[in-house]
Amino acid sequence: MYQSWFLDYASYVILERAVPAAEDGLKPVQRRILHAMKEMDDGRFNKVANVIGQTMQYHPHGDASIGDAMVNLGQKDLLIETQGNWGDTRTGDSAAAARYIEARLSKFALEIAFNNKTTSWQLSYDGRKNEPVTLPMKFPLLLAQGAEGIAVGLSTKILPHNFCELIEASIKHLKGKHFELYPDFQTGGMMDVSNYNDGARGGKLRVRARIEKADAKTLIIHDVPYGVTTTSLVESILKANDSGKIKIKSVTDNTARDVELNVQLASGISPDQTIDALYLFTDCELSISPNACVIVSDKPQFLGVTELLKKSVAHTKDLLLRELEIKLSELEDDWHYSSLEKIFIEKRIYRDIEEQTTWEAVLDAIDKGLKPYKKLLRREVTPDDILRLTEIRIKRISKFDAFKADEHIRGVEEGIGQVRYDMEHLTEYAIQYYENLLRKFGKGRERKTEIRPFETIQATTVAIANTKLFFNRKEGFIGTSLKKDEFALECSNLDYIIVFRKDGKMLVTKVADKSFVGKDIIHLDIFHKNDERCTYNMIYTDGKTGIAMAKRFHVTSITRDKEYDLTRGNSGSKVIWFSANPNAEAEVVTVLLNPAASARKKELSFSFLDLEIKSRSAAGNQVTKYPIRSIKLKEKGISTLSAPKLFFDEEIGRLNRDGYGKMLGHFGDEDPLIAFYQDGSYEITLPDLSSRFDVDKLMLVAPFDSEKIVSAIYFDDKTGVYNAKRFHIETQTLNNRFSFIREGKQAMLKFVSLHQEPVVQLDYGKKKVAEELDFAAAISVSGWKAVGTRVATPDLKQVVLLNQEEDIEGASEEDQPTLF
Repeated sequence: MYQSWFLDYASYVILERAVPAAEDGLKPVQRRILHAMKEMDDGRFNKVANVIGQTMQYHPHGDASIGDAMVNLGQKDLLIETQGNWGDTRTGDSAAAARYIEARLSKFALEIAFNNKTTSWQLSYDGRKNEPVTLPMKFPLLLAQGAEGIAVGLSTKILPHNFCELIEASIKHLKGKHFELYPDFQTGGMMDVSNYNDGARGGKLRVRARIEKADAKTLIIHDVPYGVTTTSLVESILKANDSGKIKIKSVTDNTARDVELNVQLASGISPDQTIDALYLFTDCELSISPNACVIVSDKPQFLGVTELLKKSVAHTKDLLLRELEIKLSELEDDWHYSSLEKIFIEKRIYRDIEEQTTWEAVLDAIDKGLKPYKKLLRREVTPDDILRLTEIRIKRISKFDAFKADEHIRGVEEGIGQVRYDMEHLTEYAIQYYENLLRKFGKGRERKTEIRPFETIQATTVAIANTKLFFNRKEGFIGTSLKKDEFALECSNLDYIIVFRKDGKMLVTKVADKSFVGKDIIHLDIFHKNDERCTYNMIYTDGKTGIAMAKRFHVTSITRDKEYDLTRGNSGSKVIWFSANPNAEAEVVTVLLNPAASARKKELSFSFLDLEIKSRSAAGNQVTKYPIRSIKLKEKGISTLSAPKLFFDEEIGRLNRDGYGKMLGHFGDEDPLIAFYQDGSYEITLPDLSSRFDVDKLMLVAPFDSEKIVSAIYFDDKTGVYNAKRFHIETQTLNNRFSFIREGKQAMLKFVSLHQEPVVQLDYGKKKVAEELDFAAAISVSGWKAVGTRVATPDLKQVVLLNQEEDIEGASEEDQPTLF
């Protein structure tokens, strides 16, 4: 029973419940709802409860499943036009009871989904009714609506795509052009499609809410990721706050027409860092794994969205061809009967039946009367044709108009010719069909979800230091619960701690309540992976020879909780000097030898600057072979490294030191940079890697130098022309925006450069010859609030810099700054 019944059950759930058909993109319950609504359709709204009752004639699983499926269809705003409270997918609010809400088929559904002449039918579950096997869907509905279902042994998850983009992709496919399809969600937001994998198994999609920085203490969340409601998002934010991963005062849901969550930050918390933390620790960012499984020829198949669209287009072409064939047959029948009727009346064949006494004789008389004219017809005259002629009324014969009959026949012939042409040029006909759909129904269905690459956020870089770490130096324990012992540092529970011991051993371990790391701890700190700037300076005595060795080394990568020996590995070795230097500082120390040593000089000066930075496993260089009494700091070290390079990734609007994007130069932590925006403002900031720049509004990011002249062209809303100006930055306040153009609704910055003598081309398109402007020669340096000099008319299209920006030291040619 298990072998036979379970297989039957699994097949039933897969084919009849959970997985949509490739032909029309519908699950059985959805198809039955639409069929029932078409039966009820009279152009007016129907109570959903009535539709549910009608659907129960075809669907054997009760009213609850029908009602839920219908609400789901209605909320997609594609096939069903709704009236009343149908709930809100953004907030998670449910729809009103079925007796209170109404629905009818949309004009779009009536256009693409129904045609009794091309529909295959089957008996309903009780044999009383006919229902469609699949609806004759002439649109990639499956990709437009998306689908999700769990069957026995498999599941499906197809994400919704943009209405207009699907039609445009269908047209491209018919024209033999390449196309790409990416999801689009009603909830808006942003998504990274770099690993989408065409929507097939193994792909992944990252979706994010849009978070706006209102001010230094307030964040506003617009949109919610696909599959998330504002209620669940608020809960995830509060949970992250309770666990110490973020620090906020409150979160308020102000959602009405648009989604708006107001997040109030705790004092002293960076809004940029909090945005990263919200993406990392809450439902503001989710990863979705698509799994496109559909029913093809009564079997489940796993396909990509490209293949699904191609199948939909091929299916639509087949349906259009069948419709044309049916239309051609109907037109030919119309031509045939219209011609028969014209001959029957014009040649007065109806008079031949006046003297006939039997029905058979009447039919024979008509057949004989038509015989001379049969060669004018395109097919045989059938008994049904003759029978139909006998049904013509006397009134019709008496008012017969030969001219109108000829006009009708000519119109039918033109229709036949057009249909045959369309059948011969089926691809062009299908393209026209899709273009008509786009023209009629595409308005207001533009893309809502922005496609953009996301940066990878490391948990340790955004986690708030929400706990204190203590350690017992002598006994060798560290942890957050050792509050009676010595305080070490503040950290987060996601951090890793690097520990150095007096015996020359080192290890890295995760923050915990209490961990044993070995006795005689000499140094511990938060470990930063791949940090090539932090340098450790160490002097140790070898346990076998007694020789003092000095070394400088980085710790960039390790195996967690594994001990590493930083000495030669001989028993009895011990560290007698140790320093951690975040910027590779090299100090000078005084080495005091043991008074009993045979050396004549009992005091040595040793500089770590003389040592190369090598790997942690290097033995080091000899300092002295004599016993050492103590080592003292003689001179603080200076950094042996230049300021690190700073890069700007234009795609994601983030600063980094990893080489992504354009190089801005060598920046220390206190070296400012300047950003110019389209609204005609600038902002001076320090190079905080957690800062976010809105690349859609950004014009230029560059090192800040108060001596440099800024050259700019902007649109003056008051005069309706473009002005140019040159000025020095006179304000030095950090993290404040200052506007340097005249205010106005249409005012905007068109061009900005820190080149000291820029020469630009003013391009007006085809309407006007381009002009050249030498800023240094034509525009004098003025105050930063000056209006400037008129240089261009309102039809200016773009400004092109003709001479290159000045070189940045250490940057390659492709790394030179560019305008965004």
